[in-house]
Amino acid sequence: MSSDRPQERLFRGDGGSYDDGVPLPEAPPWRRPRPDDDVERRPYLIGSDQVEVVNAALRLRRPLLVTGEPGTGKSSLAHAVAAELGLGPVLVWPVNTRATLTDALYRYDAIGRLREREEGTDDIGSFVRLGPLGTALATRHEGRPRLLLIDELDKSDLDLPNDLLFVLEEGEFTIPELARLPQQQAEVDVHVQGSQEKVRVRQGTVRCQDFPFVVITSNGEREFPPAFLRRCVRLELPEPNQEELESIVRAHFAQDLPDLDAQWPRVEKLVSSFITDRDASGLATDQLLHAVHLLHRGVHPEAAHLRKAVLRELRNGGAR
Repeated sequence: MSSDRPQERLFRGDGGSYDDGVPLPEAPPWRRPRPDDDVERRPYLIGSDQVEVVNAALRLRRPLLVTGEPGTGKSSLAHAVAAELGLGPVLVWPVNTRATLTDALYRYDAIGRLREREEGTDDIGSFVRLGPLGTALATRHEGRPRLLLIDELDKSDLDLPNDLLFVLEEGEFTIPELARLPQQQAEVDVHVQGSQEKVRVRQGTVRCQDFPFVVITSNGEREFPPAFLRRCVRLELPEPNQEELESIVRAHFAQDLPDLDAQWPRVEKLVSSFITDRDASGLATDQLLHAVHLLHRGVHPEAAHLRKAVLRELRNGGAR
C-alpha cells in the first residue's frame, strides 16, 4: 500500500523539528471526532442468528446480556442498534469495582445546595442530575425509548446485578432528597445526562414512560445470579471467521481506501495471520483494523517490533 507521504508530519526522534504548517496524517475513520448531537453510525456486521436474538430482546423489552471475547463488538452492538432504530445517542454506564446503583440513577450536589440556601435561594432541582440509568428511564428520543449500555457489568461488586433487578423490572426509582420535600414542592425539574434538557419529577419518584432498551456487556470474568440471568436475553458473540473479518475490514475502510481492492491480497494475508495468532493466544478484532490502517500508510505491522506493539496477544502474558 502507499508509503508515508513526505508532507505528513511524523515523529523522527532525532531532535529535529517540522514546519508547523505541515499537518499530521489523518486518523483512522473510527478515531475521528464527531458532533456531540451526531448518533454514531459505525459499520457493524452480525450474523442472522445473532440478529434474531437482538430482536427478541427488543420485542420483549428485556435487557440484552452480551458476552464474548474482547474485541468481538459487544459495546459496538449497542451503538449499531441505536443508530439503526433512531434511539438517539447511547447512554453509557461504564462499570467498575466502585460502581453503585445510585451513581447510575442520580447525583445530588448537597454542598452546592447548602451554599445556595445560605444565599437565600433554594432551587433543589438545580443540584440533582440524573445518571445514565436514570436518564434512560426518564427520557425518550423523538418518541422512542432510549438505549442504555451497561458496559462490563462483570467488573462490578457482587451485589450490583441484584441491586439492578427492581429498577429494570419496575422502571422506576425514588430520589430520597426529593421525596422528603413538603407538598408544595412535590414537582421538581431536574437535569438529565448529555443535554440541557430537564425532566419533571413528582413526589421524588422517577417513572419511565417507555422501558429503555438495555444492553449489558460482560467479558465472562464471573457468573451472574440466576435471578438476574432469568430477566435477561442472552447473546454470545462468536469470534468472526476469515470471511467475516474480511467483510468487517471492507466495511470500515471502503470509503477511505479507494485502492483497497488493488491491495486486497496483502490484506487477506494479514487476516490469515491474524486468525492464526488469535486462535493461539487471543487477539481483538480492532487490533486487525489498526494493522490494516498501518499497512495502508506504508507501515509494515508484521515487523517484529510493531507486531509486538500492535498485534500483541491478550492471553498468556502477551509477549512474543
